[in-house]
Amino acid sequence: MALEMRVLQADEWDVWYDHLELAFGGVPESAEERELYKSLTETERSLGVWDAETCVGSAGAFSFRLSVPGGALVPAAGVTMVGVSPTHRRRGVLTSLMRRQLDDVRAGGEPLAVLTASDPAIYGRFGYGTGAYSMSVEIDTTRVRLSVPPGTDDVRLRLVDPRKALADCERVYAALVAGRPGMPARQPGWEQQALLDPESSRNGASPLKCVVAERADGEVVGYARYRVKDDWELSGSDGKVDVADLDALDPAVYAALWRYVFSIDLTWTVRANKRPADDALLHLVSDVRRTRARLRDSLHVRLVDLPAALIARSYGAPLDVVLEVEDAFCPWNAGRWRLSAGADGAATCTRTEDPADLELSVRELGAAYLGGTTLNSLAAAGLVREVRAGALTAASRGFAGDVAPWLPHGF
Repeated sequence: MALEMRVLQADEWDVWYDHLELAFGGVPESAEERELYKSLTETERSLGVWDAETCVGSAGAFSFRLSVPGGALVPAAGVTMVGVSPTHRRRGVLTSLMRRQLDDVRAGGEPLAVLTASDPAIYGRFGYGTGAYSMSVEIDTTRVRLSVPPGTDDVRLRLVDPRKALADCERVYAALVAGRPGMPARQPGWEQQALLDPESSRNGASPLKCVVAERADGEVVGYARYRVKDDWELSGSDGKVDVADLDALDPAVYAALWRYVFSIDLTWTVRANKRPADDALLHLVSDVRRTRARLRDSLHVRLVDLPAALIARSYGAPLDVVLEVEDAFCPWNAGRWRLSAGADGAATCTRTEDPADLELSVRELGAAYLGGTTLNSLAAAGLVREVRAGALTAASRGFAGDVAPWLPHGF
């Protein structure tokens, strides 16, 4: 029987999501998680592949606005809920979903598609490049001390209920978005994701806790959400602090929050995931080796409308370069493009018949797009080819950002 792909209907959501859980190992999510993602699902942007009455493939997209170099918020499809049932692998289901989805993204006028990958080897063939990395740390606080900047002692910290503090925390988050490429501006409903706290996901740790940082006037200027895992050995306590989120509007507030989580009673280890690759924490600690910092891929970026995407961001140095782009999956992007940017960072991008200065695929453009991966480093791996001498260095400087791109949460 032929497989049928169709847009999801609201009354099909539970069957569709059951399929997704099966595709990711069959462990059911908590009712709390399931209800949140049901409320966030954009059914008109969700696809299902059906074998008679059985859903065997899925893909969805969220309507995001993503920060890019220069601070603009660019419409982006947040690709999500992609899965194929084990009974229907190697039959072209995933390729057909990616084909339909990127066609729909283009038709909807979004220059970018982004995703987080359960298996990063999958999405390169569809033109996605790793545009942002995240850092995890596991810090032995018996051996590591913090050196804090002036003003840290002036910050007032207050423990609050995470739900009651949500509006203040969201104001802090919103103030940071334009300054860090890769951060999505929160759409309505997404603020609830940070409060998800099912007991099944705590790994024995406490319910979610929140501390807010305030200035003398009572304004909230930072926050940390965390859990404490109460472990004991014969020699005494061996507690751990798991930091879920920590954001601040200035260095003193940032240091005060980290100092707080470092000094929670009966704990000797601080763990945090999904931190920026250039997190300032690495400059506050006395021994960076004992942070056990590790990087992993985070946000994968796909240019869907190449010229629109390239002119939506700004550039750190003037450039005038002809890019010859390979894009077999979205051939409307393929060919030669002249990208020019002035001293103000504003750019134009038009088709040209002029000789190429650089040759690369759309995957490498996605990797470099948010400014965290340099074209020079990609060229050193043989992924970008310089045709005109000097073009690579100039383009690499233009694309590079001042801070590492960062995706603070999954989707």
